Amino acid sequence: MAKMNVKKGDQVEVLSGKDKGKRGEVIRALPAEGKVVVRGVAVVKKAQRPTQANQQGGIVEKEAAIDVSNVALVCPSCDKATRVGHAEEDGKKVRVCKKCGAKF
Repeated sequence: MAKMNVKKGDQVEVLSGKDKGKRGEVIRALPAEGKVVVRGVAVVKKAQRPTQANQQGGIVEKEAAIDVSNVALVCPSCDKATRVGHAEEDGKKVRVCKKCGAKF
């Protein structure tokens, strides 16, 4: 599996699928599966059995994981969906916007 360029907390834009064009924050990154869970994207309905935590049970809406290849990182400075480059700064590897060159 290739290295993922998105992390938890990143702002991403969906590139394909039913939610194409939507933006949201990465809630969870699943690098072993090559997937991410994005807030407000790929919402599915799931039947939930009553538990101690959720006494009511019933049908619950939750975000499903989508493939990381279907999202692009949104650059905070130019506010565009962009590919990610890498650069070294003070001995640390940082991510760089391919469009404007800003570090994030």
